[in-house]
Amino acid sequence: MTSPTPDLVPRSPLGFAKLPARYATVVMPFFLSFLMTCVVSLISTLRGAGFEAGFFPLWIGSWALSWVVAFPTLLLVLPLVRRATAAFVLPP
Repeated sequence: MTSPTPDLVPRSPLGFAKLPARYATVVMPFFLSFLMTCVVSLISTLRGAGFEAGFFPLWIGSWALSWVVAFPTLLLVLPLVRRATAAFVLPP
C-alpha cells in the first residue's frame, strides 16, 4: 500500500489554488477597490441617510455602483500612480 502524495499546489486561505504571479496586476486592484468602496460608501450612506430601516439595501446599492466604477478606474490609473510614486520615492 502506498502513502497518499501530498498536495503540492499552493492554496489560498479559501482553499483555491493560488493564481500565477502575473495576475497580481488585476487581483490587487480588485481587492483594493472592493474594500475602499465598501468603507467609503458605508460612511457616505450613513452620513446621508442615517442608520434606520432600509439602510442595508441602500448601502449595498450605493456600494455596488461605486465598485463597478472604481475597479476599472483603478486598472487604468494604477500604472500612472506607480510612476508618480516612483518619481517621489527612492527604490528599495
